[in-house]
Amino acid sequence: MPYRSSTELPPSIRSHLPPHAQDIYREAFNHAYAAHAGEIDREKRSHMIAWAAVKRSYEKVDETWVPRRS
Repeated sequence: MPYRSSTELPPSIRSHLPPHAQDIYREAFNHAYAAHAGEIDREKRSHMIAWAAVKRSYEKVDETWVPRRS
């Protein structure tokens, strides 16, 4: 199911990612969810794609997600 706002994201996403990373996750998830309509693993695949999008801009240092350095 697409997310209209970051407040609708799963608690595990909201509690671990900073707000900008949550926006990246939500937008990537929604795009992937629409692109993979009709596929059996649509939701799982969309979450994987969303995490990949976050990891392009953020990295986990210890237990905190921080922006990647250019």
